[in-house]
Amino acid sequence: MLEVAVHNLKLKNPVMTASGTFGYGEEFADFIDLEQLGGFVVKGTTGSHREGNPYPRMAETPSGMLNAVGLQNGGVGKFCTEVYPRIKHLHTNIIVNVSGHSIEEYCSVAEQIDSLEHIPAIELNISCPNVKQGGMTFGVDPDQAARVVSEVRRVYGKTLIVKLTPNVTHIAEIAKAVEGAGADSVSLINTVLGMAIDVERQRPCLSTITGGLSGPAVKPIAVRMVWQVAKAVKIPVIGLGGIASAADALEFLMAGARAIQVGTANFVNPRVTIDIIEGLNDYCHRHHIGDINDIIGII
Repeated sequence: MLEVAVHNLKLKNPVMTASGTFGYGEEFADFIDLEQLGGFVVKGTTGSHREGNPYPRMAETPSGMLNAVGLQNGGVGKFCTEVYPRIKHLHTNIIVNVSGHSIEEYCSVAEQIDSLEHIPAIELNISCPNVKQGGMTFGVDPDQAARVVSEVRRVYGKTLIVKLTPNVTHIAEIAKAVEGAGADSVSLINTVLGMAIDVERQRPCLSTITGGLSGPAVKPIAVRMVWQVAKAVKIPVIGLGGIASAADALEFLMAGARAIQVGTANFVNPRVTIDIIEGLNDYCHRHHIGDINDIIGII
């Protein structure tokens, strides 16, 4: 009833988690059965160890949160030798979010991940607003986006998902550019660039001044962009941005997403993904839907 496909990935249901909000999956194992998920995306992985941005780097906002973590991680070597052996036994789709400050770094990380048998896909992050080099620098220009995807495609043979930034004028143009360069799927949206000020202290709430806005506040923007991109490309679209319930997930599916990712809501309710899966099952039963694919893209 809930099975979907994203290129070569077969998902038992369309519910995945968003990078940067779910650690390496292990952190949530006490709350949910990870194998019930369609898949999960591990935190952003770079070529070498990154400490991320200075604190404070998270701030609560009305209906959302700002973050400027800055891709803190132990590097791809540590992931391959220490993290991967601990999670590779899980019977679900484990996807690695890949980032870098240069095309060479993207390619190096992707190539190392490609050798891991139980990692069927990567999510190429060309949309992070919280790093000074790389990230969103590539994702706001169609030519640059196509260039990095094309180079990664040369060294990476499995399912290649490209994560898009909303901080552009015409997101469908970026989506079509990465599709033409060899992407197998696109995921959107990453966070919206925002800012908050502590009026008592008379300074920005984040050390980096600006950061990425996520949570329910961005959902209408995300649904609109998913709808636009799904009409513009032939490759599968994965939708994310403010999803906290089955009803939220259904909006994205009806707008054209084949699957969804849950992000900020994991911090509020660590069981939210399971609640959404159960809610999707209930919706299908109530509306006599035998295959959730029947409602994908109906808008």
